[in-house]
Amino acid sequence: MAWVYLVIAGLLEIGWPIGLKISQQPDTRWQGIAMAVAFLTASGFMLWLAQKQISMGTSYAVWTGIGAAGTFLVGILFYGDAATFGRIAGVLMIICGVITLKISS
Repeated sequence: MAWVYLVIAGLLEIGWPIGLKISQQPDTRWQGIAMAVAFLTASGFMLWLAQKQISMGTSYAVWTGIGAAGTFLVGILFYGDAATFGRIAGVLMIICGVITLKISS
C-alpha cells in the first residue's frame, strides 16, 4: 500500500506547480495559490504515509521524479513549453531512475 500512497503523492505533486502557474495571472492569483497549497498539503500527507514503509531517500526521489516528469508533460501539453531533445532525454532519465528505485526496493 505504501507504493500506492507514493504514486498518489507524486501525482498530487504535479498540482502545486500548476497552481503557481495559474496564480501568475492577476484575476486567478488567489485561486492558484489556494490550489498550490491544497495540492502541496495533500501530496505531503501522502508522502508521509508512504514513508512509514519506504525509506526516506527512495520515497523522496520517487515523489519528486513523478512530480517533475508530470509537471514537464503538463507544461508541454497545456502551456506551450519547449519539447526539445535534451529536455525530453532529461525527463526520460528521471523516469528511468524512478523505475530503478522501485525495482531495487
